[in-house]
Amino acid sequence: MSASQELEQAAKNYATEAIRLDKQGSKGMAITMYQKAIETLLKLAQLYPDYNLNKVYIQRAMAYQERVGTLQGVGPVESRNEQTSGEATPSTGKEKAGYDELVLKEKPDVRWGQVIGIGTAKKAIKEAIVYPVQRPDLFPLGWPRGILLFGPPGCGKTLLAAAVATEIDAQFVSVDAASIMSKWLGEAEQNVARLFNSARKTAMDGRPAIIFIDELDSLIGMHSNEVGGETRVRNQFLKEMDGIVDKGKNLHMYVIGATNKPWVLDWPFIRRFQKRILVPLPDHSSRLGMFKLYSDSLKLAEGIDVHGLARFAEGFSGSDIRDVCQSAHLKVIGEFFESGKANDKTAQPRSISMDDFKHILENRKPSVSVDMVAEYNRWSNGFKAL
Repeated sequence: MSASQELEQAAKNYATEAIRLDKQGSKGMAITMYQKAIETLLKLAQLYPDYNLNKVYIQRAMAYQERVGTLQGVGPVESRNEQTSGEATPSTGKEKAGYDELVLKEKPDVRWGQVIGIGTAKKAIKEAIVYPVQRPDLFPLGWPRGILLFGPPGCGKTLLAAAVATEIDAQFVSVDAASIMSKWLGEAEQNVARLFNSARKTAMDGRPAIIFIDELDSLIGMHSNEVGGETRVRNQFLKEMDGIVDKGKNLHMYVIGATNKPWVLDWPFIRRFQKRILVPLPDHSSRLGMFKLYSDSLKLAEGIDVHGLARFAEGFSGSDIRDVCQSAHLKVIGEFFESGKANDKTAQPRSISMDDFKHILENRKPSVSVDMVAEYNRWSNGFKAL
C-alpha cells in the first residue's frame, strides 16, 4: 500500500468512527475523530497537490469542520482553507488556536461492556484508578496517577480511557498531542498549565478528573531538531506531571497517555507514568465478541460461522474487524443498488452471507504487521509496569 493510500484509509477510518460516535451522542470523542480526519485529508492535499481527488478531500474536510463547529455549539464555521484556481491550499497547521478549540470536555458514553477483551489492561486500569476512587482509605501509599497505554492502532486505547471515565463519573478532558505541538506555538506552556490547573481544581472539588492525551509521542517523543517552543512545552508537561505524581496528595486526578510508538518516548517522561500497559491485538475470544458486536445491527443469513470468522481474522485489530463488517454490509448494499431494486421502496437488500465475509477477508490484510507486533512485545518486555 502506497503512502497516499495509507493516508486515504486513515482518513476514512477516522471519519467512519467520528460518524459512529456522533450518532451515539458522544460529542467530545466525535469531535476528536472529525479533527483527525480533517488533518489527514489536508495532509493528503498538501503532500500530493496534483492529485485529482484533492477537490473532494478539501470539500470533505470543510464539511467535517462545519460539523465540528455545530457540535461545539458555534454553528457552521468557515474553513481556513480556500480553493483558488482549482488548487488546494491546505493549512500548514502552524496558526494559533484557542484553548477551548483543542480541549474537549465532553463526558464519554462508553461502558465496560463495549470494551471487548484486553482483560489484563482492564485489570491494571481498575487497580490504578477505579478501586482507589471507590475506597481511597485502602491505599495508604497512594495510587498511580500517570497511566501509559501503548500498542497497535485500533485496539481500544481510547475506548478504554473513556470507559474508565464513565465508570468513576470523572471529568474527561481529551487533548490531541499533535494539535498541542502544532497549534499552541507561542502560548503552549500557558495552555498546558491551564489544562492541568483545570483538572486539579475539579479533583479538589471532589470529582475525579482524567486528562487523556492521544498520540503522546507527538508531545514527549525524542526529537532531533526541536525548536524552542517545543522544548518549553515538553518541560512544562514534565513539571505538571511531577506536580501530580509527587505532590498530588490524595487527589483523584489522572493523566492517561496513549501512543502507537512507545519506543520514541524519552525515559524521563516514561518513568512519570507509573503504569505502562500494553493494549494488544485481540485474541480469538475477543475477535469473536467483536464480530458479534459489530454485526448485531446487520441483517445476517442463516449459517454464519462467527467462530470461523474469528479464526480467519487472526492478526486483525478491533478497528479492522469493524471495517470487515462494514465492508460486507456495503458489498450487499452495493449489489442492491446496482440491481435497480432500490427504486422500489418496499424492496430490501438480501442478508449478508458467510461468503460475503470470506470475500472481504480474502481481499483485506491486517493493518498491523507481524514485525510491528514483535516490536510492541519487545518494548513491553523492557518497560511494562502493570
